[in-house]
Amino acid sequence: MNTKERISALSRLGEHLLHPDDYLDAIIHRTEYNNAWFTKENQHLAIQAIATEFLDKNKLELWAAAYPIADEPPMKTVGMVMAGNLPLVGFHDVVCTFVAGQKAKIKLSDKDRFLLPYLLQLLEKYTPGAGAFFEIVEQLNGYDAVIATGSNNSARYFEAYFAKYPHIIRKNRNAGAVLDGTETTDDLHLLGKDVFRFFGLGCRNVSKLYLPKGYHFAALMEALHEYNDIANHSKYRNNFDYNLALLMLNQVPCFNNGCIIVKEDKAIASRIAMLHYEFYEDKNWLEMELASRQEEIQCIVARPQLISLPTIAFGKTQEPGLGDYADGVDVMGWLVTV
Repeated sequence: MNTKERISALSRLGEHLLHPDDYLDAIIHRTEYNNAWFTKENQHLAIQAIATEFLDKNKLELWAAAYPIADEPPMKTVGMVMAGNLPLVGFHDVVCTFVAGQKAKIKLSDKDRFLLPYLLQLLEKYTPGAGAFFEIVEQLNGYDAVIATGSNNSARYFEAYFAKYPHIIRKNRNAGAVLDGTETTDDLHLLGKDVFRFFGLGCRNVSKLYLPKGYHFAALMEALHEYNDIANHSKYRNNFDYNLALLMLNQVPCFNNGCIIVKEDKAIASRIAMLHYEFYEDKNWLEMELASRQEEIQCIVARPQLISLPTIAFGKTQEPGLGDYADGVDVMGWLVTV
């Protein structure tokens, strides 16, 4: 199977995912039952984004053309340890490996056990022979290279365990947002998508705000309150109530609007249902601070040209394209040389 055929196979899968599929709906229902964080709505959002951003034929061809991919390279096996914080969160790695002509040996997260196997079945259904590029296993062995994603703690274990193999190890990251007080109501509402989508569990979710000294919170809290339906989700609500009670007991100053708790904190990562903020007075200091913490930050949201660092528009953090690699590591470039 050459590169053109592999891209064609992925595009056919993408076309399928844009149409109703009763069996996929059943898988989605089962997944939500297994993991209440993976609501039907969030699973549909993830699948829609995959179909339009990762499986569009024109986008795949343009992206792949930038790499020296051999049509039929010697097949190597890439072990994958999947994360389970978002639905199908490791699918981009699967696409990269397949387009590069390598085999993915996949260890699924217990939190996301059903969606990916079904998508791979569809791929084989539409393109017989594609199944030879994938294997789902309970325990990884017999691999030539590894891509593993987990927490900071598990990353230390991965680094030691996979040390003798070529590897990409990912740790915890989050997105930050820089505001200057001139944002419109629409900007702040779109920021809410970056904060709340997938309950804020993704590495591209905004968990930290950088605000100008003297920033007035009223417009921000009002805009974020438009997402208050999220508090009807029992697991999210339990986290909100617990974290707010903890802050109140410890007399920690904070704001809350019934669906998000906002408190001053230098940490990038925040608890579920919480958003950290830090004031800045000087943009030069701010840019140096962001640059010094680049290994903690997945991406930065801001209005265009507000800062000199690369930024993403409000509301777009959870819409990465094929070239938006996690942690800034070019997985495809790595795969074609590994």
